[in-house]
Amino acid sequence: MAEIVNLRMARKAKARAIKEAAAEESRVRHGLSRAERLAADRVRQQETRHIEGHRRLPAAGAPDEAPEE
Repeated sequence: MAEIVNLRMARKAKARAIKEAAAEESRVRHGLSRAERLAADRVRQQETRHIEGHRRLPAAGAPDEAPEE
């Protein structure tokens, strides 16, 4: 005798599998590996530190912002 299958659950499982396959294809096509993402983050942090290290400080006694009223 055949196994009884809940059609609703089978349909949802099939839809999830199709979506997962499409997501995997998209990740392969457009995504970066973890190592590439971490390397890009490191470079971005180094650039930020470099720029922040050259930032001019406001003159002593000069207001930082306009007073709020």
